[in-house]
Amino acid sequence: MIREILHFPDARLKQGGQSVANINGDLVQTVEDLVVTMYDAPGIGLAAVQIGVPQRIIVVDVNHEEPGKDLLKLINPVITAREGEIIWEEGCLSVIDYTADVKRSAKIEVKAWTPDEKEIVLQAEDLLAVALQHEIDHLDGKLFIDRISRLKRELYARKVKKLLREGRPLEPQPRKGKPTI
Repeated sequence: MIREILHFPDARLKQGGQSVANINGDLVQTVEDLVVTMYDAPGIGLAAVQIGVPQRIIVVDVNHEEPGKDLLKLINPVITAREGEIIWEEGCLSVIDYTADVKRSAKIEVKAWTPDEKEIVLQAEDLLAVALQHEIDHLDGKLFIDRISRLKRELYARKVKKLLREGRPLEPQPRKGKPTI
């Protein structure tokens, strides 16, 4: 089922997610809802926190040419190693109509569980590393705009608050066929 994606400045985005203790039918349904919501948006990653579910669950698929081929469904993901730096232009399904360059680790290792209760270790670099770090940030209550300058963040926040005061809805602008993290 396609779920509503929360948008900045919704306070629930800052709360982060709790570790998942049991993988059950409700959790598997949440994962599937995340997948269809991410593809519908369109995005290349989505965290449960972004749909109002405060659990440590993310989905990522950076292969938008062949959706589903490289789909990752991760429960309780943890970054266990980092290497190098990369700057990537990021957007976010929860941060409407805004992108910015963000410094991240160029290569990472992530440990997580899958919905079928298997523990996995992933090595990731470039876009996949960026997407995983971006989504894991959501689980910690962070948005990518928390990683940019205070001035840029405040200018964006003022713009959003003005639109909300004026009663104008926050609507994502199409990004020329490019999915958003």
